[in-house]
Amino acid sequence: MEALRTETQKLPTAMMQISPEQGQFLTFLTQLLSVQYALELGTFTGYSACAIANGLTESGRLITCDQNLEWTNIAKQFWQQAGLNNKIELRLAPAAQTLEQLIQEKAQFDLIFIDADKINYLHYYEQALILLAPHGVMLIDNIFFGGAVADSTNNLPATRAIRALNKKITEQTDIQFCIVPIGDGLTLLRKC
Repeated sequence: MEALRTETQKLPTAMMQISPEQGQFLTFLTQLLSVQYALELGTFTGYSACAIANGLTESGRLITCDQNLEWTNIAKQFWQQAGLNNKIELRLAPAAQTLEQLIQEKAQFDLIFIDADKINYLHYYEQALILLAPHGVMLIDNIFFGGAVADSTNNLPATRAIRALNKKITEQTDIQFCIVPIGDGLTLLRKC
């Protein structure tokens, strides 16, 4: 994972990678929950997928979704080096399309990690909630969005989308949630 972080730092988009602390937290939580089936939206170069896959049960599986072939080719190289290829399935397609397909398949996931394009966060969340198994846990990254969500003058589409998601989560009565202030803010939630 250290080698993957180093390789990712060469990219101009390196800031999209989760922090090492978040990676360790993902592995710990995945192990703690004995996760069998996990779903990730936003693969990038595969660091968070490695973190989740490292924590899965022996027969556990992770489906990870992205559209970028360049980034996911890097991910596949490092998954191979880490011996995780048999645990990770990459789906190259728009995340909403993959989520809809999984809903049609009646898939259920013990853990879902959302860290994809922010403008679609609310839609991803609503779809992912259908896929979340009873007592499963969903994690949503970047909920602070670099502090932009607290800046009333920032009305960029991505900022508005994350604000809308945060508002929806706080108003929902059929979930429990907490915010973990690591990285750029991580929301954890589960259905009641």
